Amino acid sequence: MIAKKCQRRQKSQKKPRHLGPLDDSWQERLADVVTPLWRLSYEEQLKVKFEAQKKTLQRLESYLQMLNGVNVTTAAPRSEGLCCFLHPIIPSPVISGYRNKSTFSVNRGPDGNPKTVGYYLGTWRDRNMVCVRSNHLKNIPRKHSQVAQYYEVFLRQSPLEPCLLFHEGGYWRELIAHSTSQGHTMGIITFHPQELRQEELCVQKETVKKFFTKGPGAVCDLTSLYFQESTMTCCSHQQSPYQLLSGEPHIFEDLLGLKIRISPDTFFQVNTAGAEILYWTVGELSGVNSNTILLDICCVTGVIGLSLAQYTSWVLGIELVEQVVEDARWTAAFNGITNCEFHTRRAEKILPQLLKSKEDGQLIVAVVNPAQAGLHYQVVQAIRNCGAIHILVFVSCKPHGETTRNITELQTRRLSGHGSWAQPLRGMWDLPGPGHEPVSPASAGRLSTTAPPGKPRLSSKLC
Repeated sequence: MIAKKCQRRQKSQKKPRHLGPLDDSWQERLADVVTPLWRLSYEEQLKVKFEAQKKTLQRLESYLQMLNGVNVTTAAPRSEGLCCFLHPIIPSPVISGYRNKSTFSVNRGPDGNPKTVGYYLGTWRDRNMVCVRSNHLKNIPRKHSQVAQYYEVFLRQSPLEPCLLFHEGGYWRELIAHSTSQGHTMGIITFHPQELRQEELCVQKETVKKFFTKGPGAVCDLTSLYFQESTMTCCSHQQSPYQLLSGEPHIFEDLLGLKIRISPDTFFQVNTAGAEILYWTVGELSGVNSNTILLDICCVTGVIGLSLAQYTSWVLGIELVEQVVEDARWTAAFNGITNCEFHTRRAEKILPQLLKSKEDGQLIVAVVNPAQAGLHYQVVQAIRNCGAIHILVFVSCKPHGETTRNITELQTRRLSGHGSWAQPLRGMWDLPGPGHEPVSPASAGRLSTTAPPGKPRLSSKLC
């Protein structure tokens, strides 16, 4: 039955183009796309990124001055060409093989084989998409490359075709590899069920399980093997549950003295050693103490708030994904942290009432670490309207785009509210090693609630 379906799918699929053998030119082209600074020394990379962030700040500075009609002046130390001091980038302690999560695609390789596992070169629009193996990339750990290599071996043994385009059929899709410093590795395989019956799906799940537990893939020594049926480009555990095929349901990481639980849905900073520096610096910027409440917005696994819980009176975490919040609660309980609570709702829905209930004289320090889509405008408005928030720490992996919009909304009269973001305290740093990984800037600013609406005090800048 499955073989007949595969034959029908194959007839509808376009014939693969043979683009040549996988030689050094393909590998270098992929490295130029994924890690475009790989030819430079790490010291030179940091200089390039520093200048890039400086230009970003200059553009944002000019834009804010134009919007507000205010010239930015400050007596505090500042970098040349800026109204604030941009600190040197803090280097990552680990610069090779540092990624703790890698997502591998399946598509046609340079030799035309559609069962190639790696990273993409080219674009669908230009019809020159090629999948190139990524074992030569400096930011990918050997363990991840090994899992990808054996997934490719499995695919080439399977009678089922890969799903390259949804409308063309096929089944096998991407692979995600998670790993931790404790030596744990989680593999997640995404599969398009098409029209397969449940018994046919069970056969495929058993086949891939046997391959990675008793077959050639057993050398990967996976701690957890998950399987997700997905008819969409990307879906959450709530939309389509992750199915544990073998091993443990979670893997664990040690970070800042905490044992962190990681699930398939968990977002975690891709550079663990760099994340420790990031979170430590956030704590330094926040200035939390026993008289403050720490509000951790977009908290994911809650690591920032939990790592600072011993220094503050209470931690309030807000996160949308239920599974991730369960991990945060487990981490808190396992590590004996009791002065915290986590809420699973959209931040823009729950934040106003949470802030209102906490305005009892205690000062609030807010930390926001949003996804690339940025903060909802209602979250920004709630922050500006809360007179108890006196310091805001903003962490972003992408210091332009939606981050620029958020900073503009915090600083200008676009939204109602009596607060404005002023007096930033610190600069930005870099987490990744050689490559095109996001620079992670963080800034801390005091929220001034003395200025009337539409008259924000602007003394410095996102740094």
